[in-house]
Amino acid sequence: MSDENRLPDNRPSDSPINKYRSQHKKRLSYMPWLYPKLSPKHRSWAQAWQQEVQDYLQDMETVQLAENCFIAPEANIFAEPGRDIVIGNHSSIAADVMLHGPLTIGEHVSINHGVTLDGGTKGINIGSHTRIAANCQMFAFNHGMHPDRFIHEQPVTSQGISIGEDVWIGANAGIVDGVSIGDHAVIGMGSIVTKDVAPYSIVAGNPAKVIGDRRDKT
Repeated sequence: MSDENRLPDNRPSDSPINKYRSQHKKRLSYMPWLYPKLSPKHRSWAQAWQQEVQDYLQDMETVQLAENCFIAPEANIFAEPGRDIVIGNHSSIAADVMLHGPLTIGEHVSINHGVTLDGGTKGINIGSHTRIAANCQMFAFNHGMHPDRFIHEQPVTSQGISIGEDVWIGANAGIVDGVSIGDHAVIGMGSIVTKDVAPYSIVAGNPAKVIGDRRDKT
């Protein structure tokens, strides 16, 4: 086998161990909560891999990453100057996510696969320890709907979206511009949130309505 077909550790690229690593990288990309649980023998190569991914991202985009983050290489992250993305310690971004700044993401936040977050001009702020399940969508902007103009000619407005700490947003939920979700709230799977959500509230439906309170749970 020629030298160009060997990896830096001098193993052939099709060796069993490198095939395993390739598959395990894909697993981590879609299930990033496994990354902190890696054994020491796997953590060494995984950290080197993540360092390469994160260095490239920070070179290409206006992104600030704190320590111990996980960023799937399959994530699509765009942050032009003035649309910064800041990601806190121990937070993870899974595969097939699309992030467009401005975004501020706290510590220990997980954003699972297929999520779309677009900060418009006012931005999206996500508090620490929040969980955003697969395929959620948040758009911090909106089009006008005047009947005498085409939609693509309508003015675009942006108010921003605020997500508190320790919030759980279920899969396939949508959150519209201008909404604020209080600390410790829960958003049910498939909900469309069009109004502010109070702390500890459990909401579900389209449009989302209050169905409970976390403080009532044992």
